[in-house]
Amino acid sequence: MFKIGEFSNLSRVSVRMLRYYDKVGLFKPAKIDEFTEYRYYSAKQIPQIKRIILFRDLGFTVNEIYELLQADNDVDLIAALKNKQSQIADNIKLAEDRISRISSIIKSKEKDKFFMNADVRIKEIPPYKVISRRKNVESYQNETDLWAELGEFCLKNNLEPSDAPFAIYHDAEYKESDIDIEVAMPVSELKPNQNDFVFRETEPVPEAASVLYTGNYEGIDDSFFFLSKWIEDNGFQLCGKTRQVSIRGAWNEPNPDNYQVEIIMPVKKV
Repeated sequence: MFKIGEFSNLSRVSVRMLRYYDKVGLFKPAKIDEFTEYRYYSAKQIPQIKRIILFRDLGFTVNEIYELLQADNDVDLIAALKNKQSQIADNIKLAEDRISRISSIIKSKEKDKFFMNADVRIKEIPPYKVISRRKNVESYQNETDLWAELGEFCLKNNLEPSDAPFAIYHDAEYKESDIDIEVAMPVSELKPNQNDFVFRETEPVPEAASVLYTGNYEGIDDSFFFLSKWIEDNGFQLCGKTRQVSIRGAWNEPNPDNYQVEIIMPVKKV
C-alpha cells in the first residue's frame, strides 16, 4: 500500500486531484487508517485513475466519468464516447463561427469600413413578376436553404432571372426562430404555381430608403443599424417589409469579401 504522496508520484496525478476525487466519491483510497486518517492506495488502482484522467482530458464531467466507470460493457462506453465526440464537433463548429466573426470585425476595423459616408437613396420600388419560395425557418442562416431550393427549381424549369433576386422579411419584429422569409427571383412572365413555388406579382413600394453593403454577410448588421439611424435622423418612419436585393453573392462571386447586397426599407415622411 502507498501513502497519498507516494501514489501521486506513481500515478502522475497530483495530491490535490486525488483528494478532490475522493471528496466527490469518484476515486476512493483503498484504505483509510482509522487512527491517523491517512489515505492509502494500491498499485492495482493505477489503471482506474489513469482512465479517470483520460476521460477528464477528453472533456467529460465528474458525473459523466462516474457513469462511464459504471458501464457494464464496451457498447455503453463506445456510445458515450461517440456522444462526446459529437458534442466536441458542435463546439468546434461554434468556436470556428466565432473566430470567423471576430476576423470579420478585425478586418472591418482595419479597413476602416464605417458607414459615415454611405450613400442612402430614397427610391420607388416597382412591382415585380416573380417566382418565390416562402417558408418559416429556424434561423436567418437557413435563408441559404431557401435560395438553394429556388435555384434548383428554376434550373429544372429553365427559368432565367429578369432582374436581381431578392428576399422579403415578412415578420414585423426580429425573431430568434420561426422566421418568415420569402426568396424571390424576377421573371418575365407568370406561370401556374407548383407546390411551394409560387408565381406572383409583388406589391409596389412608393418610397423606400436603400443602402448598398459590400462584404461578408457577417458584417451586414452594421448596414441595418446605419440605415435605421439615417431613417430616424431624416424624419422618416418604417411602413413596410424590409428587402435584401442580392447583387453579388455565392452564385456569381467567389470572394465573400466582394458580396454586395442592397438593403431596402419602405418608409414614409413623418
